Amino acid sequence: MEKFQTLTSTYVPLPIENVDTDQIIPARFLKATDKEGFGNNLFADWRYNKDGSPKTDFVLNNPTYSGQILVAGKNFGSGSSREHAAWAVAGYGFRAVVSSFFADIFRNNSLNNGVLPVVVTPEFLAEIFASVNTDPKATLTIDLEKQAITNNATGKSESFEINPYKKECLLKGLDDIDYLLSKKEMTEEYEEQSMF
Repeated sequence: MEKFQTLTSTYVPLPIENVDTDQIIPARFLKATDKEGFGNNLFADWRYNKDGSPKTDFVLNNPTYSGQILVAGKNFGSGSSREHAAWAVAGYGFRAVVSSFFADIFRNNSLNNGVLPVVVTPEFLAEIFASVNTDPKATLTIDLEKQAITNNATGKSESFEINPYKKECLLKGLDDIDYLLSKKEMTEEYEEQSMF
């Protein structure tokens, strides 16, 4: 996984509440067992017409908006526990998703796949949406070490919570297996001491 420390980026606004995992990645795409290509099908039913042509009114098809941060309405990632939803978000190129509430399983799947879910207050979320509506090139800065997000258009910041273990993994670019392997010497040393 790529290390996540400080990210400053423009952002894509999706001011829709209760976006579930079937909307993030429809069930017909779940047959694949690896992460390749999922980004192409992120929000597929909202993004493409039945003939495969892009829907011009959907935000991911609007060249006005871009960036490595997705800003979504309240309750993002609800519904089924499919990890493919996090694969699709990461595969599209998003490094972080900002919302006022995430479903627990989606939040954990995101963290396991190098995507940082940032929970902000409803008021701060509304301000972020207002900033990008005023200026599509508005940026956010997410500082994982300090656990702070800043709306650079207004200079206002909020702190956010993250599990300390997952924070360490993201900062070092480690998944769960990499983390365990990084502790190999410590484990071996413990085992040697325990033998006596």
